[in-house]
Order: sequence, then structure tokens, then C-alpha cells
Amino acid sequence: MGTAIIRWNIEHTDTFGDTPNFGWVNRSELKIPSHYCGMWVVRKIKEHLGWTGLVCEVMDLGNYISIRPKDRCEIVFAQIK
Repeated sequence: MGTAIIRWNIEHTDTFGDTPNFGWVNRSELKIPSHYCGMWVVRKIKEHLGWTGLVCEVMDLGNYISIRPKDRCEIVFAQIK
């Protein structure tokens, strides 16, 4: 038997005045093993985006995560599919 997988919908967009602007949007899907939770999921999402090492503000509500880099006008929303 294999490991259970959770699919996450990822939306990466720009911000304007700390508000999501949706002037452009990159959407993708990320599959993460179900035994990952919390900051491990955030790490996998940041790795998927090439943001490893960036300092970010994170809001984690379990099935919904937002990630906002401190030095960029961008935000990422991740939701369980």
C-alpha cells in the first residue's frame, strides 16, 4: 500500500497595497504526502515556487494557507483540493 496524497491548489498572484491584485495569476497543483502538516506543507509549497530561503508571513488555517514574502509584492494561496 502506498502513502496517501493530499492535492493542494496553488494560486500565486501580485499584491497592490498589501491586497491581492490578481493582475496576473499562476495556478498549479501540488501533491504532498498526507503525513506532512503545518510548516512542512509550507516548506513544500515554497520549494515548489522556488522560494526556499525567503522570509515570509504565513497564515495557516489547516486546509487553507497564505504565504506572503516580506520583500516582494506577491502572495500565494494554497487550498486542499
